[in-house]
Amino acid sequence: MTYEQIVEKAQAIAAKGSAEKIKDHLAIQYNITGEGAGAFYMEIKDGKISVCPYEYYDRDILVTGSGENILAMMEGKLDMVGAYLSGKIKAQGDFSKLDILKSLIARK
Repeated sequence: MTYEQIVEKAQAIAAKGSAEKIKDHLAIQYNITGEGAGAFYMEIKDGKISVCPYEYYDRDILVTGSGENILAMMEGKLDMVGAYLSGKIKAQGDFSKLDILKSLIARK
């Protein structure tokens, strides 16, 4: 997959999600390694989800991994904690905000 295809798929996944009940703010930057390398961010703000093909320097969490693993996590097909513990992804930042992301994935 190319970088553009990964971002388009991430945008399509986010468009299916509903963050209406989420009042907190969350900004996650995803750094894609390997095929389709690049960076994009997902922001949950005012009950809306947006995915943009840019770096987000004021992020809460930074996730690094392959495009395949990142998209699988966004779809709920790959457990975030399991992926982190097994080394499929690396993450740093405010992990207390992961509950917001987990609740979003659970609503799909």
